[in-house]
Amino acid sequence: MLGIMLLPAPGLRATQAALGPGDHTITLSHGGRQRRYIVHVPRRLARPSPVLLAFHGGGGRAAQFQRSAGLDHISDREGFLAVYPDGTGPFRGTLLTWNAGGCCGRAQRDNVDDIAFIRALIADLAQRTPVDSTRIYATGHSNGGMLAYRLAAEASDLVAAIAPVGGAMVTQPPPTARPVPLLHIHSLNDPRAYYEGGLGPPFPGTNRRVEHPPVPEVLSFWRRLNGCDPSADTARRVAGRPRSPSEEHTATHLIWTCNSAPVEHWRLTVAGHGWPGGSSGVADRIIGPESDVIDASEEVWRFVSRFRKRP
Repeated sequence: MLGIMLLPAPGLRATQAALGPGDHTITLSHGGRQRRYIVHVPRRLARPSPVLLAFHGGGGRAAQFQRSAGLDHISDREGFLAVYPDGTGPFRGTLLTWNAGGCCGRAQRDNVDDIAFIRALIADLAQRTPVDSTRIYATGHSNGGMLAYRLAAEASDLVAAIAPVGGAMVTQPPPTARPVPLLHIHSLNDPRAYYEGGLGPPFPGTNRRVEHPPVPEVLSFWRRLNGCDPSADTARRVAGRPRSPSEEHTATHLIWTCNSAPVEHWRLTVAGHGWPGGSSGVADRIIGPESDVIDASEEVWRFVSRFRKRP
């Protein structure tokens, strides 16, 4: 049976309840703060609707990530709701971060309960449009990828699959953590979220630094939890297009055979910290070279859309 969230909507005006095609910016009171999220509604929307939560990186914001990641055109093609929440920060709308457990910024220092916020967001969204609760997915970039991991570790009853990009798990999973399908996308040459782990460089304009866990160790934890074989199969290797800025970049798609939930990994080389296939507008000297050796948005949806949440 499909899990369809059709909650009553007391207090919502008719114009709020009818989410027509296009972008909607919604404000939600939670934890003593006014929180915001953007919903992109495609013209051809599946009913009830799958939801892809897309978390911006540290210092970013929802509108910026919506523009740069390129998920909206996939939403239009595939008929899911693309949802871009805003983190919190010291100044309204700027320097926003997520409390991913061991990172980042003011959100972590203030112990903002972003897991409870995401639960409240889904409940609020379901008041406005029918949501398929078995097909709620999460992705995110950098600090946003870390939050996707925290959702999988602490809210596996909410998400059916996750696909973090350029950010590993920085929270300590609870003993109750359950298997969750996982795709991790990361470059070996990431100059900010180090693939092999370690204390990263200062956040631009600050002296704040983050201790990054080794990506192989994070994947090893999820392989054990998901009941996977220790060795991966190489499903595909791709290289950048000749005479393109990504000409020397490579990407290797690794897949583990698992008993409970799949684990996959796109491991890039030469590429920097940016969202593959997107355009962040951030200087290469800060995040390293951008890459289109793969399209991360396409790979995220290709992976997560295969899964429904188990009872």
